[in-house]
Order: sequence, then C-alpha cells, then structure tokens
Amino acid sequence: MLVGSSLKYCFLLGVVGGVLSSCRSARPTEDFSLSTVPSPPNYALLDHWAAHPLKADAADQTPCGIRRPEDENIFADVFFIHPTSYFGRRQRPVKWNADLNDQQVNARTDRGAILHQATIFNTAGRVYAPRYRQAHLKSFYTRDTANAACALELAYRDVEAAFDHYLKHYSEQRPLILVGHSQGAYLAMRLLREHIEGTPLQSQLVVAYLVGWPVQKDFFKQIPPCDSAEQVGCFCSWRTWRRDARRQLPPQPNVVCTNPLTWTTRESEYANRSLNLGAVLRNLCVIYPALTDAEIWKGYLLASKPCFPGSFLLNRKNYHVGDLNLYYFNVQQNAEKRVKAFIRR
Repeated sequence: MLVGSSLKYCFLLGVVGGVLSSCRSARPTEDFSLSTVPSPPNYALLDHWAAHPLKADAADQTPCGIRRPEDENIFADVFFIHPTSYFGRRQRPVKWNADLNDQQVNARTDRGAILHQATIFNTAGRVYAPRYRQAHLKSFYTRDTANAACALELAYRDVEAAFDHYLKHYSEQRPLILVGHSQGAYLAMRLLREHIEGTPLQSQLVVAYLVGWPVQKDFFKQIPPCDSAEQVGCFCSWRTWRRDARRQLPPQPNVVCTNPLTWTTRESEYANRSLNLGAVLRNLCVIYPALTDAEIWKGYLLASKPCFPGSFLLNRKNYHVGDLNLYYFNVQQNAEKRVKAFIRR
C-alpha cells in the first residue's frame, strides 16, 4: 500500500528529482512538483462537486422503476469519494494529478462512478461527492513510490478540505455514511481514521463502505468491522475476484472482508446467487437479478463468473471494477437498513 507523505517532502522531490524515464503518454511524464500541480478546488463552488444536493447531477438518477424518497424524508448524508478516472492518455505533459477543469476526466467520473455507484446510496442519504485532484492511475502501478505517494497526498488533502467544507456548511450533525471505492477507499480510510475515529463525529457514523482496497484488521482502533446487516458505527470492505482466482492469490488473513450478500465477515460462508437482489452494470435501466454469488476466502471476496450479454469476453479474474455494481441492490438495501437502525438507536 502506498502511504501519504508530507507535501513539504513532495516539494523537495520536485526540486531535486530527475525526469521520469518513461515517456509513454499513459504515464506521468515529469516529477511531482507543487509548483506545477493543477489549481486547488474551491468547495464553495458547486462545480467542484461531482454530486451535491443543491445541484442536478448523475447521483440523482435511479434504476428504472425505482423511486427515491423526497429529500425531506431522507435523514442521512453520504460522503462519496469516487475511484480513479484519470488516465492522462491524451495530455502532454501527463501530470501526477488530475486538473479539476479537465472535462474529459469529469465526464468519465460522472458517467462512471457517480452514475453507477453513487446512485446506490441516494435512497439512504443526500449524496455529496467532491471532485478532487485525484492521483493518476499509474500511481498504483509504479516503482516510483515517492512521486506516487506525493500524488496521493495531494488527492487526500483535497478530500480532507471537501469534508471540512461539508461539516461546516451542510452537515448539521446528520447521520453520516462514508463511501469510497478503489482510490476513493484508500482516501476514505485515512479520512475515517484521522477525522472521525475517536472524535465526536464518530457518534454520527452510520457505516463506512471502504470497497476495493485492503483494510488491515488493526487499521482502526475504535471502529470495528461490521458483522451484521444492521450494525452501525462500523465499516465494510471487500475486493471481488472470480472464484478460481484463489490459485493465484496470496492469502491475506489479516485483511477485513465483508460478504455483501450476508453482511458478515465469516470465512467460507457461501452465499448463493439467489440472495443477490440485483446488479447494475453499464445501463442503469438494466437490472440483473441473481447475477453472482459471494464467499469470503482469506481476505478476498470470491464470486462465480456472472452471465450477461457479452460476458463471454470477460476473461479477467479481478472483478475490482464491479465490487459495488455486482451487488448494487444489496448494498442499497443495506445502507437503508443501517440508517433506520441508527435512527432507532
């Protein structure tokens, strides 16, 4: 796991570092430098939010036939940190962090994670999803860990600023659901540990969904893994692989894994696909009930290969991109249940 470093160190890296050896357009082409990073966000501007209750956005949509409650009947908030949508393939120079004015990246975020992931939670809470200077995808696939750590640190500082703005201007001490997927989960973990755990905010936490990033069992001291469908003040986490991938996966027994069909962390408890309420893939209006099953194995969530039009082309064993979407309606129902349990408490 890459860890964040101080921005002071990142500034020094930009001053003394050499040019990266890779010149391919899909990779950052220069060292991280605070003097050349994109302009910072201003979260007083709605344009710097991918989703916000005060604007019309992709997070407002629902799968066909599903009706959202009116806002006055939604009692929680969702702070959603989207996964990586910055690949930098057409930019020169390619920077380590995305520019908030990059319309291609913003459109990819909105058409992807906001439409197909953030919508999961709009029946449980008002969705706030900040745009942030996300780290380039290659930050997770490079030996240049110094530059990558700086890029992730900058991304985290933006998310931190967005959360602070949310608390000051919108929260009103409402129950809170924290969600992050992939890079978003990495950043959400830090936010949860550094700004919620052990603070008065912890009493507002309904649940955190930290999906698509490994969470060690001792990462949090006061916030436990969820082990039932209505437990609150806890976190859920899983990373999805095709069942036969276990032959290649190194066991990670110290990583938390939640089964999104049973909402327990019990090893080898098989959940039949009949428990899957429905998946949403590329089209929000096409629902695939009972698409796949789920079973925890040594820190991973294993699933049978799903069957849908074109699935014969799905040869990869890592189902990371579908961590949430394969279990769309189970996660949606669970978020609603936990909010109700929180309010009853």
